[in-house]
Amino acid sequence: MQKVYLDNAATTQVRQEVIERMQQALAEHYGNPSSTHSFGRSAKTAVEQARKTIAKTLNAQPAEIIFTSGGTEADNMILRCAVRDLGVETIITSKIEHHAVLHTVEELEKEYNINLWYVDLDEHGNPDLNHLEELLKKDASKKLVSLMHVNNEIGNITDIAAVGKLCKANEALFHSDTVQSIGHYPWDVQAVNVDFMTAAAHKFHGPKGIGFAFIRKNSGLKPLIVGGSQERGFRAGTEPFHNIVGLEEAFVRAYEHLDEETKTVKELKKYFVDRILEEIPGAECNGLSGDMEKGTYTLANIRLPFDKQKGLMLLFHLDMKGIACSKGSACQSGSNQGSHVLNEILEGEELEKPSLRFSFSMYNTKEELDYAVEVLKEFANS
Repeated sequence: MQKVYLDNAATTQVRQEVIERMQQALAEHYGNPSSTHSFGRSAKTAVEQARKTIAKTLNAQPAEIIFTSGGTEADNMILRCAVRDLGVETIITSKIEHHAVLHTVEELEKEYNINLWYVDLDEHGNPDLNHLEELLKKDASKKLVSLMHVNNEIGNITDIAAVGKLCKANEALFHSDTVQSIGHYPWDVQAVNVDFMTAAAHKFHGPKGIGFAFIRKNSGLKPLIVGGSQERGFRAGTEPFHNIVGLEEAFVRAYEHLDEETKTVKELKKYFVDRILEEIPGAECNGLSGDMEKGTYTLANIRLPFDKQKGLMLLFHLDMKGIACSKGSACQSGSNQGSHVLNEILEGEELEKPSLRFSFSMYNTKEELDYAVEVLKEFANS
């Protein structure tokens, strides 16, 4: 049976160079980075080099990069500390954010009695910037805006430069979950008025369990996890050295090969979407995932013309044929509620039809995509 992996928005295949770098780290550099002997100093030097490498690429300062266990921890840390330490009274977000943001702000509303406001969305799932401006001007409370750069389910790209300008003009803080865009798009944090960002290595061919937060210098945030003085005193706990150098290796290679790999993946996505829409009449793209400019090049969310009963068997059928994709975020795979993102932008019969997220990487081939299309076509005609 052919195996085809089209769930790269959930996690990606680790680059061979990353595996080799991590193996070397595990075998040769096993000192605790906080130890003062030569073994520890060697590991500490590599940790700090990784921090500098990331900072340079993002045009940030090394002290602004804090290693975390991934995007969820980074989002939680930033949002919680902003309310606790910076006096944030109002959080403005959207109803199609990742649950790492949505569930965190819901808890903060309960715990701290903050205002929680949701910006309106257009029919494609983009935040209405006019409504955002209205919310920012609504009262004098201290505000934080949290809007993701690339939506993990429908691939819409938010104009965060415009959001940043609105936040700056209204003296609001700006946090963006950039987990789906770091490693896939160029970044310059000096060109965008963003105070906080988050990243996860496993979204760009690095290891799981490691990511980072960008926290602009002199933000005023205090540690959420306390203990030792690791991560400049901002996040206690022994640094996972092998994961950090794996993150660095994946990050460096992602940006070294960004143009060529973007071109490759973009061509694969366009080929797949064109074939699906041609071979399966009635299939449609959700959100802006079919738009090669306004939607990310890494994924397509496709609504298929099957009834609800037939749709229940679709993922199972694809899995049996060796094809991996998803209904939406892997983080909600245990939920029976369906996609909270599609619930916001679709209605009626559109919601009843099955939608699948196919996400691509440089490791995919046109032959694999042809196979996936044929399997879907066969299912459609069965």
